Amino acid sequence: MAQVVISQERTLNAPANVVYECLANYREHHPKILPAAFHDLEVVEGGIGAGTVIRFKMTVGGRTRSAEMIVSEPEPGRVMVETGRGSTIVTTFTVNPSGGGCVARIETRWDGASGIGGIMERFFAGKALRKIFAEELELLEKYARARAS
Repeated sequence: MAQVVISQERTLNAPANVVYECLANYREHHPKILPAAFHDLEVVEGGIGAGTVIRFKMTVGGRTRSAEMIVSEPEPGRVMVETGRGSTIVTTFTVNPSGGGCVARIETRWDGASGIGGIMERFFAGKALRKIFAEELELLEKYARARAS
């Protein structure tokens, strides 16, 4: 199996602490920054930062998949990680201050298929997820800017 790594990064015109708060608060803020590909987000446990457990569905390329993720904060205020329960999917959100704003990054990793199926998976999943992540970062910037004002 080959590791698939998909990421997208963007400089946001919003304070890093507000951006991180929007990401970490799954009850109030995080649902408002999700592109249409994500739906049926449910907070199972917690709701803010480490210890939160969420369930959601994601539709990409006409296929819908369900996921349950456990949230950790290896570097609170800067790095938050969603780890798939019963899967190899790991999504890392990183927020680094930069001038009056910040640089935000979303990266997802998983154990992909091998052979020709893996090549196809990396190509198509990569293209689709980068587009979804770019949209999420754009929504995050707009929402965080509104919260900061």
